Amino acid sequence: MSQIARRIKLGLMLQGAGGHMNAWRHHNVPADASVNVNWYHQLAHQAEDAGLDFLFVADGLHINEKSLPHFLNRFEPIALLSSLASVTHRIGLAGTISTSYSDPFTVARQVASLDLLSGGRAGWNVVTSPLEGSGRNFGRAHPQHSERYRIAEEYLQVVQGLWDSWEDDAFIRDKQSGVFFDASKLHALNHKGEYFSVAGPLNIQRSPQGQPVIFQAGASDTGIALAAKTADAVFTNARTLEEAESYAHKLDAEARAQQKPTPGIFPGITPIVGKTEAEAEEKYRYLLSLLSLDDALSYLGRFFDHHDFSQYDPDGPFPELGTLGENTFRSTTDQIKRLAKEEQLTVREVAYRTTLPKGEFFGTPEQVADTFIRWVEQGGASGFIICGPVLNEALEDVTRYVLPILAERGYWQQDDRTTLRERLDLPVRENRYAGSTEQQLTHAG
Repeated sequence: MSQIARRIKLGLMLQGAGGHMNAWRHHNVPADASVNVNWYHQLAHQAEDAGLDFLFVADGLHINEKSLPHFLNRFEPIALLSSLASVTHRIGLAGTISTSYSDPFTVARQVASLDLLSGGRAGWNVVTSPLEGSGRNFGRAHPQHSERYRIAEEYLQVVQGLWDSWEDDAFIRDKQSGVFFDASKLHALNHKGEYFSVAGPLNIQRSPQGQPVIFQAGASDTGIALAAKTADAVFTNARTLEEAESYAHKLDAEARAQQKPTPGIFPGITPIVGKTEAEAEEKYRYLLSLLSLDDALSYLGRFFDHHDFSQYDPDGPFPELGTLGENTFRSTTDQIKRLAKEEQLTVREVAYRTTLPKGEFFGTPEQVADTFIRWVEQGGASGFIICGPVLNEALEDVTRYVLPILAERGYWQQDDRTTLRERLDLPVRENRYAGSTEQQLTHAG
């Protein structure tokens, strides 16, 4: 296996001060990190200089007074990534957009624009929006879980069809002859489906990577099926290697059943690294001190459509919640219920464990590097997305202490390739209309 193929791929999730819900209180970050563009520029420069492969911006469409501080006041992903595109050169730029509450033509144009202006570095994290409150912001009923994924599948067909509106050599721009484009290489989509009717064509050319990279984050059976069929890479929240391996087996089986290549798997991780285990433990205790019980209960409630867990005895058993959570973050809520039952956890224990897990990426640089390698070698990950808990600290600790160890062991090296598809070892997405007339007629039909 070549070094490039063996290289562990890394992303950085830009979520304000970090994944810890009260990271804004940390002594080493700006309190307004969520809307501080200089903070994001600084992180983007650090990540690119360290050789990371992409930046990842998550998003949501519903808040209330119990929402995480970062969610209350944050940039829209495409706007932020467009700013970052102007101050970076190699690092990928992936952002979340909902298929339940946006229009395919608009999204196709936004993401294609980001892809072109960044030189082929864009990625789209396709989500269906789990929170029912989102519908009230758009004047419509929140679709049920299974329907959201049917909508998403057709939505992707439309967007990717629009991204092929222009063949790669369609724009001639010959000043002498006055020929600006070859009309035979412009293709209208004329899509008429169950949920969308879109004529096309799209009014922007393709980028050097052909089409933006498609990420997905669904972990339910329905989400896995869609990811296997349509995604280039998936973002998971597996907290243990066992969970990561289980997810990978399901995704691989589904991909084989659909005769598709298995997407790359990128678990989100919250590394806590210390020069010694005692130093790592000290960092964890400090992060724990930034949380109150009310904070932790609110964080837990978010996954269950902001269910109020303060109504229960915090030191009593975790309550039976029935089907609550099945139409929000289904895979996560199923996991929480299962672990609470199996380990007989109290409400307090579930809340703190969910809000600030110590996790497997905890300890000395050698221990954390071993964990990186173990997850990849045992098939639980293609790479990782660093989610905090405090972004600048996690990024600095991984790049300063962990990456040199991975480099010594042959799992890391700088990669100067400049499109996101190249950095993720994905082929250029060929235009469906390129080639013979017969191929064009087949696609048009």
